[in-house]
Amino acid sequence: MDEATLTSKSQLTLSKAVRDSLGVGPGHKVHFVPSLSGFRIVAMTGDVRNVRGLFKGRNMAPVSIAEMDSGITQAVQQRQGNSSGMVLLR
Repeated sequence: MDEATLTSKSQLTLSKAVRDSLGVGPGHKVHFVPSLSGFRIVAMTGDVRNVRGLFKGRNMAPVSIAEMDSGITQAVQQRQGNSSGMVLLR
């Protein structure tokens, strides 16, 4: 596992292995996305124009708020290994 040290200027230097894995280099941006276990580093290397038409032809039925809540609850329970129906908040 690689690690980085925060400098006195609050900057991080990513190791070559991490940079290569993410496909980033000088001038590229990375986002720190909150997750249940901390943060994920997401490389922002693509051009937004490349996603045009990505979902073309997908006609999914609308989902109700109740169905979204149920799906989120199930996903959280699976991640926590909890089948009791209770969602544990940290």
